[in-house]
Amino acid sequence: MKKNLLTVALLSALSLSAQAESFNAGDIVVRGGATLVNPDSNKANVALNGDASAGLQVSVDDNTQLGLNALYFVDSNWAIELLAATPFTHAITVHDKNAALGVDGAKLAEVTHLPPTLSAVYYFDVNSNFKPYVGAGINYTVFFEEEFEAAPKSMGFNDLSLDDSFGLALQVGADYYFDKHWHINASVRYIDIETQATFKVGNSVDGSADVSIDPMVYSLMIGYKF
Repeated sequence: MKKNLLTVALLSALSLSAQAESFNAGDIVVRGGATLVNPDSNKANVALNGDASAGLQVSVDDNTQLGLNALYFVDSNWAIELLAATPFTHAITVHDKNAALGVDGAKLAEVTHLPPTLSAVYYFDVNSNFKPYVGAGINYTVFFEEEFEAAPKSMGFNDLSLDDSFGLALQVGADYYFDKHWHINASVRYIDIETQATFKVGNSVDGSADVSIDPMVYSLMIGYKF
């Protein structure tokens, strides 16, 4: 009896293994879920008329939005992935360590951006419904709706602008397939985002800061394979 039960268990395991989902050329996968953009915690020095000696710095906070991506499989291992999302909005905090303006820790501004990323993704050969992968690609980040808060505006801050950014994107992730269509996905990315922020104080002072946002991007999504 025990031998029969063991045989049944082994045959069931082999059957499940044989039924493990696989990818084929032409497969399309779409996903949606939560995506957190967590910028580098380093502060960027602010220059006023080219002079950074005032000790002003800025930092960028994190933000979570709806993340979306789609994959097209070239073969059983390789896929092309497009990452998109609803716009991310980040608060910019000013750090005034020398009390040059008396605004240390104040929320200076808000900026909104979209970071579409196109990547080549490689899925490892595993005979399982757990599908690990790695990827690399190119990110283009466009900034818009750059706006100073009311208090900085009252001090003369105006005309804030952030340059768009091109950079490398790297990722690791995994899918777990519940059946031939539905799966859950988790991924971690590093995206190289660097921008120059420019602004004015009154009409006579030109401000700038080279900001390395370089975020880690964490996603948890539900996906469907066609």
